[in-house]
Amino acid sequence: MSLDGYVDYQRREYCKDIKCEVQLDLESKEEGSDEYQKVRDICQSACKHTTYEFHHWLINKGYLVVRPK
Repeated sequence: MSLDGYVDYQRREYCKDIKCEVQLDLESKEEGSDEYQKVRDICQSACKHTTYEFHHWLINKGYLVVRPK
């Protein structure tokens, strides 16, 4: 759901912007392959970055975190 005048966060935008080595490895694999899934599993269960880093990246990029009432 987009708000008028705003852009939504795009999937893996943070990872790509900080040039995460796992993201770079993921981009070198064919989507849907076993190798791709192994690297993706790292992102899903053992991310090398913290929510603190991500949250501050969002703030520095001007993102707002919103939810409905």
